[in-house]
Formats: sequence, structure tokens, C-alpha cells
Amino acid sequence: MDIATRTRAKITKRLIPFLLVLFLLAFLDRTNVSIAALGMKKDLGFTEAIIGTGAGIFFLGYFLLEIPGTLIVERWSARKWIARIMVSWGIIATLMGFIGLPLFEAFGLKEQFYGLRFILGLAEAGFFPGVIVYLSHWFRAEDRAKTKSLFLIGIPLATIISTPLSQFIMHSVDWMGLAGWRWVFFLEGIPSVIMGVVTWYYLTDRPEQATWLDDDEKAWITTELANEKSAKMSLGGDQIKAGLRNPQVWLLALIYLFAVTGMYGFTFFLPAIVDKFKGTSVVVQTLISTAPYVLGFGGMLWAGAHSDRTRERRWHTAVPLLLASGAMGLAALFASSTVLATVFMCLLGLTLYSYLPAFWTHPTSTLTASSAAFAVGLINSVGNLGGFFGPKIVGELKTRSGSFESGLWFLAGCIFIAGVLATLLSQGSRQRQV
Repeated sequence: MDIATRTRAKITKRLIPFLLVLFLLAFLDRTNVSIAALGMKKDLGFTEAIIGTGAGIFFLGYFLLEIPGTLIVERWSARKWIARIMVSWGIIATLMGFIGLPLFEAFGLKEQFYGLRFILGLAEAGFFPGVIVYLSHWFRAEDRAKTKSLFLIGIPLATIISTPLSQFIMHSVDWMGLAGWRWVFFLEGIPSVIMGVVTWYYLTDRPEQATWLDDDEKAWITTELANEKSAKMSLGGDQIKAGLRNPQVWLLALIYLFAVTGMYGFTFFLPAIVDKFKGTSVVVQTLISTAPYVLGFGGMLWAGAHSDRTRERRWHTAVPLLLASGAMGLAALFASSTVLATVFMCLLGLTLYSYLPAFWTHPTSTLTASSAAFAVGLINSVGNLGGFFGPKIVGELKTRSGSFESGLWFLAGCIFIAGVLATLLSQGSRQRQV
């Protein structure tokens, strides 16, 4: 086995499974409110609009600290910062289970819900873009789409795991006389605290510090990344302002804003949509709940590998989004038909996440160090505002109309705009990646 293959395999085996577990926990703790909401609406009197606002307000806190957190990963220590993030968000996620109990009795129910979701966003800010930047410390540009797809499968995989897990906890656990939805937060928040402590000791910041790599492997990957950095520096320097002035960075931020609006609007309300199919069999309900994410899992892996093999990024970003918008629109059009709605939601899951591996290669393939870290933080912070708008607007539309159809049409429009904007991305990816 040549040194490139050997080193890449060893780094992948060491980092990706662990980072994937962390991402699973992150996504679990930010989205389990979509399952817990079914109990919170009954016990606390929350409407779909309140749930949507609370689900989305997470991203306002996330927005405020995203860029500083990403720069800390680049300039200080990914290991220490990610560990801090995990312990913080795990504690706040666990506290969500105390809403309406004496611990927070000085505040109203909505204020408790909104406040904790906002603080949870502050606590988690910097994790996702920090990992994207961290991966650029270990993998060459030509390997990053496939590598990131192995990490980003945490999004559909988290839903595949968390939906039945959270439903089981909510309906089966009532220890100490507390409702099951409270235990969803308790039992799913504590593991993040534990893994935060493990992260401090397990992750390694840079290849030159990796005792688990042989000397020749450390030398090879360090040289490769140094050469890549030098090539990018020659194209424009290593300045934060390079990211701020780059029109492609702002284009990526807009694409992500509209795509995330569609993704989180769908993710947060799919359990409520499935709840409308109570009259159907358990098999149908399970299929609608999980099949879109199982297909998304496979679609993301294929798209990442194919994008790396062809070194094409623009259309691997645009085409999945355009297909997803069509699937979302058809799901809205045939919402009254269980069979057709299921088919189009499955197609939606297959395409909705497949743009991510190619999408996230753009900033780290053309910018370097602090400018890339700033760009990733900017794109993620602006884009994740869609996590506020999607659930909030869908919740408001559902409360006013009594149906999710108008919300699905809104989400389809957002994803379509993202796909159209993606066609404007620069097509430098068929050239040699630096």
C-alpha cells in the first residue's frame, strides 16, 4: 500500500467515526424537540407556531457566535474548543427537560422554551463549521468531498436513529412521575457531556502532533497540506478580508440560507406530518418517518464520492437541490395521497442532503487558514438563519391554515431558489484543486 493510501486510510479510521458520533449527538440535541413537541403541546399548551419559533430560535443564538467559534478552531485548538462546545450544549439540552418545573418557575412557559433554545444555539455555535475547518487540517482538497460526506451522513443518520429512539423514550419512559418528553431531553443530553470530556483526550489538533501516525505518514500529509496552503496563498493571501470580499462566499451563504430553510422546515415538522397518518399502518408511518433519511444517507455517500472522482462541484451542488425542490412540491401537491406523499418524500430525502459534500468543498478549496475559517463560519452562520425561518414560517402557516400543504410549498420554493443560485457557482473544480 502506497503512503498516500495508507495515511489517508489511517486518518479516516481515526477521526471520521468519532466525529460522526459527535455530529449525531449535535443533530439529535438540536432536533429532538420535533418529537418532544408532540408531548409538549399537550402538557404545556404550545401551538405549532410556538414550537416552530422555539425550534428556530436556536439558530439565532447559533448565528451570533458562529464566526468567532470557527476562528478559534483555526487559531487555537479544535480539540479543546469542540470539547467545550459539547459539554455546554449537553448541559443546556438536558435542562430543556425542566421546562414547566419549579427550577424555572420565575419565567413563563414560552420564555423558558425560547430562552433555553436560544442558549442551546449559543452553546453549540462553531461546532459544525469548526469540524469542516478541522478536516481541512487533515485531508487534501481532492479528498475532502468524500471525507465530508462520511461526516455529513450524520444528518440523515441522526434522524434515522433519533426518531424511533425519541419516540420510544417519550412513550415508554415515565420515571419519577415525569412525562416521557422530559426524558427525551434528559437521556439524550447527558451523552453529549460525556463525549465532550472524551473529546478532550481523543482528538489531535494537527498531523504533526499525531502519535498514532508513523513518522513517514506525518511527514507526507504535513508536506502535502503545506504545499496546498502555499498554492492557495499565492492566489490571494491569507486574509480574513479575502473571504469577506469574495463574491463566491456570499453566494454560498445565500445558497445555504435557502437550502437550510427548506431542510430544517421539513425536518422539524416531519414527525407532526407523520402524526397525521395515524389511521394508516405502523409500517407506513415508519416508512414516511425514516425512508427519506435512509435514502439521504446513500445519496450523500454516492454524491461525495462521485464529486471527488470527477472533481466537479457546481452541478453536484445544484442538481440535487433542484430535484429536491421538485420532490417537495410534488409532496405538497399530493399531500392527501398517502402513497404518493410517501414516494415524493422518499425522493426528497434522496436528493435534499446530496448537495452537501460538494457544497462544503468550495470555501476550503479556494481559501486558506483564517480566510477559509472565516468563510466557513460566515456561510454557516448566515445559512443557518434558515433554521430559524423554516420552522417558524411553517409553524405559522400550519397554525393559520390548519394544514402543512402551504408550508411545504414555501419550503419547495426556498430549495428551488438555492438550486438556481448554485448554478452560478464558479466552475473551477474541474481544474486542479489547490
